[in-house]
Amino acid sequence: MGTEHHHDHGSGNISGVRLGAVTALNLTITAAEVVGGILSGSLALLSDALHNLGDSAAIVTSWIAHRIAARPNSQEKTYGYKRAEVLAAFLNALVLLALSIFLLGEAYKRFLHPEPIESTLMLIIATIGLAANGVSVILLRSGSKENMNIRSSYLHLLSDSISSVGVILGGIAIKLWNVVWVDPLITVAISIYIIRESWHIVKEAVDILMQSSPRIDYDELKQAVEDVKGVKNLHHVHLWRSDEKTVYFEGHVDVEDMRVCDAQHIITAIQEVLKERFGIGHATIQVETDRCNDKGIIISGPGGTITVRRE
Repeated sequence: MGTEHHHDHGSGNISGVRLGAVTALNLTITAAEVVGGILSGSLALLSDALHNLGDSAAIVTSWIAHRIAARPNSQEKTYGYKRAEVLAAFLNALVLLALSIFLLGEAYKRFLHPEPIESTLMLIIATIGLAANGVSVILLRSGSKENMNIRSSYLHLLSDSISSVGVILGGIAIKLWNVVWVDPLITVAISIYIIRESWHIVKEAVDILMQSSPRIDYDELKQAVEDVKGVKNLHHVHLWRSDEKTVYFEGHVDVEDMRVCDAQHIITAIQEVLKERFGIGHATIQVETDRCNDKGIIISGPGGTITVRRE
């Protein structure tokens, strides 16, 4: 058996200072929008305030998870703490979904019972919110490209920036034509957008936590391994991820009758194929000679086998 160890503990290019600055900005926006929403009567502003309060909590959660994920492996946590960030992203996205559903309900009530809105105050507060959210988005943009956890916070802020634009446009429409139904309409549009974006994060986080396989062509993987000189068959394969980037592989390979030292060369060759062609940096390979009766590439459990291709 051989194992390749390429440990990458990087978790996105983001610092505690940036996250702290973003949190402070969001708390300031939240306070301003709560006051402005109550005084102006704008549901869109209050929805923005609620989102910003959620953003602050999400960013703090992201920072804590980011620090936890950087901790080294231990005897108790041999895989390390990478999934702390996946859990944080999952929880943050769930909060966004819950808030969006709540706001859809509030918007429905406003459609049924419109209320007068002070459009000038609404415009002022929304403009301040847009400026602060824009700065926050810029601060987190680089880290969001490589890290699901930071991306969930980034999406919080991006959605708030978009919603601030919507609130400003709505405020202009209300000021010019007194169409107060625009306010809940903006809330509906913002909520639907956030639900769509958050669902992608929830789905990916659940896939990782459930140890779902990454999107890899098993036929191609099987053929690539069996093309290694000395390998007769690949079977009993497991693929999973500990986070967004790190893919783990386990598998059995039937080899020709040979010395152990010769088998090591086969293990090394397989590990190189897996890394170069499939991006798998952690590979555990069990070498055997006609040991397993069942040669299916995936064993589904006591009930049977999933066979992609049999020899």
